[in-house]
Amino acid sequence: MRRVEEAVSCLKEGFSCSQAVLSAYGTESGLDREIALKVSGAFGGGMGRMGGTCGAVTGAFMVIGLKYGKTKAEDNQTREKAYTLVREFVAEFEPRNGSIICRELIGGDIGTPEGMKTARNVCPKLVTDAAEIIERLLE
Repeated sequence: MRRVEEAVSCLKEGFSCSQAVLSAYGTESGLDREIALKVSGAFGGGMGRMGGTCGAVTGAFMVIGLKYGKTKAEDNQTREKAYTLVREFVAEFEPRNGSIICRELIGGDIGTPEGMKTARNVCPKLVTDAAEIIERLLE
């Protein structure tokens, strides 16, 4: 649970949901925290504040990819493991929150001041849920 708290703390420091999740779990796979923050930075706010797939979700997908992403073209078994874990993640995250889409989770446009205010209240739970699910899936 230490990493769940680390992810939420990162969010509260001012980083995005995707950055919070990837930076808390990426180091376990050898990813430097600064690189994790950089590579996941554009995924916040549902992909660059466009309200698409939630940043906590994309951060979790990146964590799964770090652990189970295929590195050889012929390694289809590894790819299937990653895809299975992504589907398992969504099957648990979506019922908890009603969606994996940022604008639906926030209930508005995260690109507006009102949407950002709502996000500050909603996103800690989303990051917590994503981190708890990843924690369990990667055991």
